[in-house]
Amino acid sequence: MTMITPPSPEFPSSTLKSTTTGYLKTRIEFSVLVSQFGRRGRRRCLHPTLLRTRAPSSRVFAASSISNLVDDFDPEIPVERASTPPSSWYTDHQFHRYELDRVFYGGGWQAVGYSDQIKDNRHFFTGRLGEVEFVVCRDDDGKINAFHNVCSHHASILASGCGKKSCFVCPYHGWTYSLNGSLVKATRMTGTENFSLNEMGLKPLRVAVWGPFVLLKVAQDESKKGEDVESDGSVVASEWLGSSVGRLSEGGVDDSTLSFVCRREYTIDCNWKVFCDNYLDGGYHVPYAHKGLMSGLDLDTYSTTLFERVSIQECGGGGSKAGEEEDGFDRLGSRALYAFVYPNFMINRYGPWMDTNLVIPLGPRKCKVVFDYFLDPSLKDDEAFIKRSLEESERVQMEDVVLCESVQRGLESPAYDKGRYALVEKAMHHFHCLLHQNLKL
Repeated sequence: MTMITPPSPEFPSSTLKSTTTGYLKTRIEFSVLVSQFGRRGRRRCLHPTLLRTRAPSSRVFAASSISNLVDDFDPEIPVERASTPPSSWYTDHQFHRYELDRVFYGGGWQAVGYSDQIKDNRHFFTGRLGEVEFVVCRDDDGKINAFHNVCSHHASILASGCGKKSCFVCPYHGWTYSLNGSLVKATRMTGTENFSLNEMGLKPLRVAVWGPFVLLKVAQDESKKGEDVESDGSVVASEWLGSSVGRLSEGGVDDSTLSFVCRREYTIDCNWKVFCDNYLDGGYHVPYAHKGLMSGLDLDTYSTTLFERVSIQECGGGGSKAGEEEDGFDRLGSRALYAFVYPNFMINRYGPWMDTNLVIPLGPRKCKVVFDYFLDPSLKDDEAFIKRSLEESERVQMEDVVLCESVQRGLESPAYDKGRYALVEKAMHHFHCLLHQNLKL
């Protein structure tokens, strides 16, 4: 999947540039120049003079200012008494950069694609997580590999898109890598001293497959150094999904027999967390924003269950309330399951369908959401059913786009700092608590 480069901050600074060795080595320096932010001051961008650097290979943040922003949310307060995180979590450039390091680069497994993309030998796909360019492929021996998608010569992006290749050839100077990451050809390097092909291969990333999902881990696990593919599915399931794995399996989200139908992408003018918050409000907005969807759901049956890094929302579908439409069309079935896997992945299982939503940060005020649709194989040739189902889904997504962009504009307003939770929004509160756990210094 192709991901867009996040826009540059308003205050460009060399201290914000990271390298592939610096993701987990964020250095924090407390500066006496940083004053306490007031209520309004915390909501604005941090000036670059508040940043200090010790080494060009590290991303450094002024700890006192970041700490102020993080501590503006207290995860110990229960949802019925809690306030939401401040709007600065959704608007501040430096907070966004810090968030990438702590949440996306330093966290656990993250879904990045689906197994059909690398179904056969030599298949590959590419993508981006923050500033991490990656490529996932299946080599000639059938092994799944993942690498930083950056040429070792002069840092050109190596591959793009998806498809089938016998090797990766850099479009800049022709350096050639096998699908196991080794450098097999370096053009015009004769006479270069202390140069070895064996030392210039692609940098690996840990990769795993659970059900139909391909997962990556950016953080290096020293205990498993040299083991780039996680073969123990139970370990991956435990690390990624925790104790929710049984319920998700019962709900059919690990069904590898589902047929891939299509992919749709939406670029939205909002912080990535705004989209997640909207997903996690316990169906609160459905009666007001999704009247068409509501007709097929029984919101009186709505429930939310929290796990370690997962929340599952479930609701009775048309079969339990309104039944099928007059013409017999029913895409939702008798029950819908909506699973949120921290930090940015959603799995929606309803009737014969499953769709997944991957939310990709593109900056503090922009994100991309990638929808992949899967269907029970018995209906893969029913073009009329597929067309109508996708049209209904598209209508819901566009309604959500309007909501999320409206919220982002409101977050930018000086009139808003924090809000409150309705009790049905406990999955959203859980999400914010997990964020705080990653972000705290």
